[in-house]
Amino acid sequence: MGKKLTKRRVLLGIFAILIAAGFFLWRYLTPYAPEERAESALVSAGGVRVEQNDNWISFEPSVTLGAAVIFYPGALIAAEAYAPLAKKIAAAGHPFYIAKMPLNLALIKSDAAEEIIRVHPKLSFVLGGHSLGGVMASRYAAEHAGQLKGVYFLASYPDEKGSLKDTTLSVLSILGTEDQVVDQKKYNEGRSYLPGNTVYYSVKGGNHAQYGSYGEQKGDGKAAVSEEEQQTLTARAMLDWMGNLR
Repeated sequence: MGKKLTKRRVLLGIFAILIAAGFFLWRYLTPYAPEERAESALVSAGGVRVEQNDNWISFEPSVTLGAAVIFYPGALIAAEAYAPLAKKIAAAGHPFYIAKMPLNLALIKSDAAEEIIRVHPKLSFVLGGHSLGGVMASRYAAEHAGQLKGVYFLASYPDEKGSLKDTTLSVLSILGTEDQVVDQKKYNEGRSYLPGNTVYYSVKGGNHAQYGSYGEQKGDGKAAVSEEEQQTLTARAMLDWMGNLR
């Protein structure tokens, strides 16, 4: 009888652990989902063909005029949420590829750019991302600088593993004035890992979340510009920068 009770208690304990683990995964790994603007931007229109596979979302312009863009999403943000920004840039002649990350975490698949580059051998590329996505993109870029024309950061920065200061890559860093999510200390430290000719662009009134279309982000500042305006300003800065790539 005692052995049966012990076995039952063990099983109940395991069951309780599984329930707690399931709650943790649901509570802390549930991604920010795309809002209506993002869903609408996933439809081919305006000279941009939108397609998806298991690993990325592609936005292909009818005519390619410059470097293609590979984008790593921020932590726990669905790739689809960045569709409006991607479509704006693709419409200007730059193919745009949003990498889909396991568990929506670029930390797990920092080499996501590799397959995209391999499948499109005729294109030149810039690589970057939003928040944690930018950190992981810089790590890939640091090890594969010869595959890229440049690296860009949206509310992000490189760490020591992603140092670009000794590369010849062009770099663009974009940050909103109302961003309350980005770690300012790490952002400032990250500047020491960037080349001296890095282009810095400030989105006046922009916050952390509005590069995508997924709603408010916990701890973020209140934006003084609309989501669409922040994405338009971001796209314009990226297009200007890409227009000067060597």
